[in-house]
Amino acid sequence: MIPLVSLHDPLHLLLLSLAISVCGGVASLLLRACDGAAIRVAGLAGIAAAVAGLGASLPALSGPALVFEAAGPYPFAHFVLRLDPLAALLIAVISLLSLVAWIYSLAYVREYAGKGVGAMGFFMNLFIASMVLVVAADNAFWFIIFFEMMSLTSYFLVIFDQDEEAVSAGFLYFLVAHAGSVLIMAAFFIMANYAGSYDFAAFRTASVPAPLNSVVFLLGFLGFGAKAGMIPLHIWLPRAHPAAPSHASALMSGVMIKIGVFGIVKVGIDLLGASGGVLWWGLLVLVFGAVSSVLGVVYALVEHDIKKLLAYHSVENIGIILLGVGVGMIGIGIGQPILAVLGLMAGLYHLVNHAIFKGLLFLGAGSVIYRLHTKDMEKMGGLARTMPWTAFSFLIGALAISAIPPLNGFVSEWYTYQSLFAAAFSGSWLVKLATPIAAMLLALTGALAVMCFVKAYGVIFSGPSRHAHPDDVREVPATMVIGMVILAIACVVLGLAAPVVAPVISGIAAATLGAATITVADGVLLIPADAHQAVLSTPLIAVMLIGAAVLPLLLKSALSGSLRLPARQAAAPWAAGYLPDAHMSATAGGFAQPIRMFFGPLYEVRKSIAAVWSKVTFGFERFISFARRSEPCWDRALVDPVGEGVVASGRRLQAIQGGDFRVYCLYIVAALVILLVLTVR
Repeated sequence: MIPLVSLHDPLHLLLLSLAISVCGGVASLLLRACDGAAIRVAGLAGIAAAVAGLGASLPALSGPALVFEAAGPYPFAHFVLRLDPLAALLIAVISLLSLVAWIYSLAYVREYAGKGVGAMGFFMNLFIASMVLVVAADNAFWFIIFFEMMSLTSYFLVIFDQDEEAVSAGFLYFLVAHAGSVLIMAAFFIMANYAGSYDFAAFRTASVPAPLNSVVFLLGFLGFGAKAGMIPLHIWLPRAHPAAPSHASALMSGVMIKIGVFGIVKVGIDLLGASGGVLWWGLLVLVFGAVSSVLGVVYALVEHDIKKLLAYHSVENIGIILLGVGVGMIGIGIGQPILAVLGLMAGLYHLVNHAIFKGLLFLGAGSVIYRLHTKDMEKMGGLARTMPWTAFSFLIGALAISAIPPLNGFVSEWYTYQSLFAAAFSGSWLVKLATPIAAMLLALTGALAVMCFVKAYGVIFSGPSRHAHPDDVREVPATMVIGMVILAIACVVLGLAAPVVAPVISGIAAATLGAATITVADGVLLIPADAHQAVLSTPLIAVMLIGAAVLPLLLKSALSGSLRLPARQAAAPWAAGYLPDAHMSATAGGFAQPIRMFFGPLYEVRKSIAAVWSKVTFGFERFISFARRSEPCWDRALVDPVGEGVVASGRRLQAIQGGDFRVYCLYIVAALVILLVLTVR
């Protein structure tokens, strides 16, 4: 028997984390009449649960899988939690990002005072707990239960504002999420039929024959792909993420969509491992990843809504993650375990990195919206002067998502490039054709991402202010700043400490694949399994960048004897003979105009898809309206006549109930006579 509490046991810490989340959510709901108490209770409970989650997951990143089992309500529904290295990685990311989001929320949620912050705390805590349970569940029944719980709680966060846009976005998210759930259930039912059990342990050893194994993979890929937000199943993401509160958006974009990637890896590699990998599975994932990465950033470039821009970048980065996962599955299909580990490691590394810098960017966007009360970048500008901490943190996130060295986004994209290059020298002609094209599309994605965040940072934080009351704008409260700074530091650490981090993630990839570990670091050097292919040192790049900034000052000091720069001279700007005007500054629309022209056909495709979806929505609304009109017809034709007949019969029967005791005695005698006659016959 396992003791109830053991702070040294990762599984018990995980259960403690879940218990704290549930208790904190319920307490927040009970305190809904007192907003201040509800905010503090939900936030502090969330922080404690996140710390326990980190304590549970970090030791389990390496080593054997840990399993917790308990009896379920049905024979097929064993309650099984499995903390293997892949699950531990996801739980560590969930816990870190939720820790920062809860710190941030202690001040941010005050903006929602009087609007039901107790309910927000309840749904946030349950949302985080359900994500952890989805990752750790090792039984198909409980996996679906927790997956639905995750979708439902996040749905309530999306519609929290209760305006028309939020409700519409929530409805779309609800439809896509549950359509994905149906596909996932179908995949699990097929595997359970061959495994004879709903336990994932039985799935891993069962061999699903071809072509049913491919059917299972496609069902899982599309079902989890809808949750991940890959194109063309992304339609809910640019609407749902902006509608949710910013700290919830950080978790949805930073973590929840990664559970979709986790599910693809779970089905395609972990659960179907006994059926053998198929080459075209990896090629399919690669194609969807390449298309998602390019189109995601193309659509982001023309957005003026800061949260929609970040949501489209989630589509882009899901595509980059899928590129790595696709290479890993190609490695399985062609029997190259080193390539498989390298590709999967690149995908998992970018999964972690995207969670960090996208969480940072959503929190930064939330801080700007908190002060300006608008998501329109055209109404911002010049905020670096009044919100320096927010500007600095957002800049770190923008550099990281743009893959600028030596930050974390650069490292994982470098490994993704190296896995694509390695795959280009392996396998069939189809692999040799597909992987270089994917590498070129990844390069295009990187260039467009830089353009997009030059626009975003420049329009929001640089230039003149376009806000109606610029003098009223000031830095956000301390807890919001602390949350952003923690993630900004993490972006730097995951980049500079890549020689330490990469081997850990490589070990997780190898354990997931059941393969031997590969060399991905040597001292301060990063190596993509083969030092003859390429080497990289992020600490050395950092030293060189610092040197490039300091060296001119040292040269000036050596030549002039002073480091002091001359005083800045302020003069009227040159505006081609015109008087300078605030309208001459760069705007989001003006910056994106050349891109809009160049990629015009792609935007027309998006408009066509949007038109089709609007017709589907209109048709659904018409169907609901028809149902409302037709329902009374059934009442008038069937229900009402029956009801009227019963009432009429009752009125007639009232005549025999006169209240006379002698008449009732006569009824009894008559009944006895009838029974006697029937008995004699």
